Amino acid sequence: MAIRDTFLRLLGELGTLAYELIALGWPYILLLVWVAWWLWGVNWKRAWAFLGQGAWAPLLLLMVVSALAWSRIAPGSCLLLGLIPIPNFWCQLGYVGMLVALMFICGWLQNVFQWAPADINLDPPPVGHGDDHGHGHHH
Repeated sequence: MAIRDTFLRLLGELGTLAYELIALGWPYILLLVWVAWWLWGVNWKRAWAFLGQGAWAPLLLLMVVSALAWSRIAPGSCLLLGLIPIPNFWCQLGYVGMLVALMFICGWLQNVFQWAPADINLDPPPVGHGDDHGHGHHH
């Protein structure tokens, strides 16, 4: 009976631990999803190649436009180190830049630890009409 009681207490403590971990991570769920996507959802070997071929320009444009939209949605200034006021657009651009930097760090980590996801071929299979096309009639 002592083992059963100990096991039930252990399950209760594990449930408490799970609840506290979820409560700790919930405010950061979008950031955690962001990191998980860029670590395990993107094949960075291919992404680096595309960025090197010029995809950095649309990424830069997307960064500026998203910071501009964010600055209009949530107007106001922020304080750098709690002392220096920064205009809203530049503050939001800094946040967006940090997200993109985190994205690149995830790409670097994926390369270091070889965590590349499996390639998924989204192209439809080729449609061929050969002699053996499954109709069962032969001449």
